[in-house]
Amino acid sequence: MEESLPTKPDHVVDRDREWDLLAEFLTDPDPAMRLGIVSGRRRHGKSYLLQALSEQVGGLYVTAVREEGRLPAIRRFSDAVAAHAGLRPGSLRLTDWRDVLSNALDVTARSSHPLLVIDELPYLLQHSPEIPGLLQQLYDERQRGARPGAGSGPRLILCGSAMSVMHELLSGTKPLRGRAVVDLRLGAFGYRDSRAFWRIDDPLTALKVHAVLGGAPGYRPVAARPHPDDGFDAWLTRTLLDPGRAVYSRAETEYLLREDPRITQHTLYYDILTAIAQGATTPSKIGAALERPRNAVAYPLGVLESTGYIRREQDILRSRHPVITLADPVIRFNQLITLPQAAAVEQGFAEQVWQQAAPTFNSKILGPHFEDLARDFTRRYAHTLLPGGLPGSVGTTEVADQAGRTKHEVDVIALAAGERPQALRARIALLGEAKATAARRGTGDLERLERIRALLADQGYDTAGTTLALYSLHGFHPDLVDLAGRRDDLLLVDLLTLYGS
Repeated sequence: MEESLPTKPDHVVDRDREWDLLAEFLTDPDPAMRLGIVSGRRRHGKSYLLQALSEQVGGLYVTAVREEGRLPAIRRFSDAVAAHAGLRPGSLRLTDWRDVLSNALDVTARSSHPLLVIDELPYLLQHSPEIPGLLQQLYDERQRGARPGAGSGPRLILCGSAMSVMHELLSGTKPLRGRAVVDLRLGAFGYRDSRAFWRIDDPLTALKVHAVLGGAPGYRPVAARPHPDDGFDAWLTRTLLDPGRAVYSRAETEYLLREDPRITQHTLYYDILTAIAQGATTPSKIGAALERPRNAVAYPLGVLESTGYIRREQDILRSRHPVITLADPVIRFNQLITLPQAAAVEQGFAEQVWQQAAPTFNSKILGPHFEDLARDFTRRYAHTLLPGGLPGSVGTTEVADQAGRTKHEVDVIALAAGERPQALRARIALLGEAKATAARRGTGDLERLERIRALLADQGYDTAGTTLALYSLHGFHPDLVDLAGRRDDLLLVDLLTLYGS
């Protein structure tokens, strides 16, 4: 009879898929040891999820401490193992990591759900780099010694926020390569789930909060008072622009960058992040903004990408045209709003700084973020509205218009399911334009999309089933709404539609 999965507690919001994956990993009846890796950015809720899982099944959860040295860490882990075994603190006098880890696995193996969680592993690796090699030895030993029918073997989960360190655990010739059955990268909440988590009634306020904090659930406990629904401007100046708050964007950005041990030249990384926030989207443009050659920014860009602070995506239609953007809204807000006026903010002029920054916020933060959510909507939800159902790859592109001697930037393009990006004559499911400006969208915007669709058809792409989509923060003119009611190739997405209202 198959064992039922541990029930996700009510206080764990969302994360149904992730919980089920970890629960199945835990209840696998195989008697051999099994390894899982959980990684994710700071404040994404990794520790909260793993603590809940451990509490639910009576597992052993131990977290490393950044400032702790090797011997204090061994003593503290030993005491945790002793407490889990019902012994007095200090009764286990272990002196090396092999003994600590072996005892921890043996103690947890006595329970019906033998779970050991080691959180923030990268902190341990700073002073004890031998741990992955020791875990490899223990893992291999427990493969050979596993007896059929003996019940589930030890289940070990390693977790950490330093993304590059966690990803390298299973790479190349690393000791643990090929041994993990779970490699879960915990992302932020989607924008709709984030609104529900924050309990924000007004969708425009929800959009603005997501534009500055993203979907990281760990921000709500430290930035929820006053509530954003009581006035977004007042909420923002008392959180991200308040040096006395834990979520002050300058302090938060510095903390995020310190998570990865490879980020040492903070000035260079700050300059690169600022250039990207200002609109430099390729290595060449970023290098030019810093007055450096392209190859001088290649390594730091790779570090920022591996840590999850930037995204590097390819143009959907054109090869070798990377599009680099900031992945973290807090960092984008800091580089564009807080950092240029940090002295004034820290002297108590947050409200004045915020008023002066309104044009920058609207053009460089709210506008690009609305475009991001338009693409996200297309990936996650547009299949219920598109004639062809679920689309394929979604992204951006640039279309040459030789007759008009110009290029058209396309905010949202979706290929038909099964089509490869950059493939010639690909079927295009959707072309879209997303605008967060105060003006309502009209037939002129539709005519521009029709022109782009015609250009793509002339270039050999299959546009016979292409839907034209307009995404607007402030709605549409009545004649466009009337036209959409009479055409099956036109999709209008306003803020309420974006949020599923």
